[in-house]
Parts: sequence; structure tokens; C-alpha cells
Amino acid sequence: MSDPIRVLLVDDHALLRAGFRTILDTQPDITVVGEASSGAEAVAQASALHPDVITMDVQMPDMDGIEATRRIVADPTIEAAIAIVTTFDRDDYLYQALDAGASGFLLKNAGAEDLIAAVRALAAGDGMLAPEVTRRVLARFAAASPAATPVPTSTSVERSTARKGTLVEPLTDREAEVLTLLADARSNAEIARALYIGEATVKTHVSRILQKLGARDRVQAVVLAHRMGLA
Repeated sequence: MSDPIRVLLVDDHALLRAGFRTILDTQPDITVVGEASSGAEAVAQASALHPDVITMDVQMPDMDGIEATRRIVADPTIEAAIAIVTTFDRDDYLYQALDAGASGFLLKNAGAEDLIAAVRALAAGDGMLAPEVTRRVLARFAAASPAATPVPTSTSVERSTARKGTLVEPLTDREAEVLTLLADARSNAEIARALYIGEATVKTHVSRILQKLGARDRVQAVVLAHRMGLA
């Protein structure tokens, strides 16, 4: 058996942390290794505990979840994927969180099965966006971003500048198609059906896209896709 997914819970409400712990600790493949009640504590705990996944609240004392996310993502010794957990009453917080490097977000009124699925998705490197807000958030995020540039493919430009640097090589036409469907919040199975290819092939394309974009996961790749005018 593989090691369980290590989770750090960050929220200034002890009752919510206790509820999340109860839900997650019932799963044989997930274990809660720590809790934090502020952003500063989250940064310290992430460095000390090296969790695989962090659930991060936004509004907290001392340091908010956006700044904590930014600091954790910037630390090369920490490889945790971060899911912002919010009531979604402030859209701008969510856009900033994505820009800070969050791998997804979840609404606080989500069901237990959604929380468990999100933790597993982030641990697998897939990222996770709440279905209710995926298109709304990404559309608004793109609208607030700098002017879009065309997506580079093997039949267009040789190189293109993305948020984190320059693509080492252009996307192939097929990779551009896959990225377009990722930006439309499609799952691997849905992409496979749309392009008449196998899911294993989709996974290979996604892996190559992440490598070329310098993105850590699908969520960051989707954000870049919107910034480049692909969606």
C-alpha cells in the first residue's frame, strides 16, 4: 500500500477544522497531520510537516490565506498542493489565490464527498475547481488579466511568453486542442471522447502541456490558457 495523503488544515474556526478532520480521517488513504489557525502558522506548519495537500481559508488573522499560499508555493522545500476553501463571497480573493499558486478551491458548503475528492485530486496532481464556480472564476480571472496572446503551436510561433517564463518549445496542435478542453473544465474522460483518443493519451498530453507551460497542475495550466486567450 502507498503512504496515506498527508493533509494540513488551515482555518481560524476550530469547529470547521474539527469537522474536516473527522471527515478526512475516516478515509484509509488520507491522514490529517496538522492544523493551523492563521496564515503565518500555516507557513510554519507547512515547512515543518511537509503535507501533500493543504486546505486553506482566505480570511484569517495575522496573515490571510492568499499571502500564506504565495509564501508556501514560493518555498522550494514545500511540495504541497493548496486548495482554497471559501464561502466565495469575495471573487477577487479567489483570483488572487489562483495567481498566488493555489491548485484549486472548494466552497465551504460542499459535501463531505467533495472534500475527499478534492484532497485526492490535488494529491494526484490534478488540481480541483468547484464545479459551481469553475467557468465563472476563470472567465473573470481572464478578463482581469493582461491582454491575451495567441497560444503557441507547432504551426504558429516558435516561442511565447507565459506568466512564469518562456515556453521551451511550442505546443503541438493536439496539445493546444487538449488545453482548450481543459480550459472548458473538461475531465480526461470528456476530453478523450471529444477528441476520439484514449484517456491514457490524454494524460500524456496533459503532462506535456504542464511541462511546456511551467505549470504545476491542471488549474495553473487553465489559468494560463485563459490568459493566452484560449478560452
